[in-house]
Amino acid sequence: MQQRQILNRMFGVALLAMLFSVPGAQAQSAASSGSSGKASSSAQSGKSMSRGDQNIVNELAVSNLAEIEAGKIALSQSKNDQVRNFAQKMVDDHQQAQKDLEQLAQAKGMTLPTEPDNKHKAMAKKLSALEGDKFDKQYMKQGGLNDHKDTHKMLQSAQKRASDPDLKALVAKMEPVVSQHLNMAQDVSSMKNSASGSQGPAGTSASGTSSGSMSKDKTGVSGTSGSSNSATPGK
Repeated sequence: MQQRQILNRMFGVALLAMLFSVPGAQAQSAASSGSSGKASSSAQSGKSMSRGDQNIVNELAVSNLAEIEAGKIALSQSKNDQVRNFAQKMVDDHQQAQKDLEQLAQAKGMTLPTEPDNKHKAMAKKLSALEGDKFDKQYMKQGGLNDHKDTHKMLQSAQKRASDPDLKALVAKMEPVVSQHLNMAQDVSSMKNSASGSQGPAGTSASGTSSGSMSKDKTGVSGTSGSSNSATPGK
């Protein structure tokens, strides 16, 4: 009888121990789960970008796509060596710039646009309908000068507005190359204007049969290169 009472007491103590240990284990499990959830949330937050930064990335992507399309049209339409050299560089540089943006977008969980905006689609359509000197002038005016002026302003603004450190670094990488492209466009345009204003013997352009290379821009990089090893621009 006494032995049974001892066993009953031992069983009661064990039961109480189990009852008190369960809530503690549950609390520890909940705390662990909560900590894991916070870590996961923090990782996701570090990966994503603000709406404003996403807009900057999308604008740069659209600019790249527009320059690539216009450059390819110029390679098909233009007979001018200087214009073709410029167009080839735009295609090469902006394709590389788009790859840089794609890497950034993938790291941030973004999907980039796959085609230019309606404005640049309409411009590309008008370009395709032009030929000869009219085409060259329009391409250099729009794809060379105007678009790169707009992109340069956008990049300067993005440097101030962007909050994501990876995006700010990419913008800083693009800005000097956009300046290089703009300088090249100014060189080509001024050369074409000078050539069209001076007529050689028999009424031909003094430089109409010349395939002279483009002058170096302010960065010292020759504009005749078909590709660039430097950072590439958003536009």
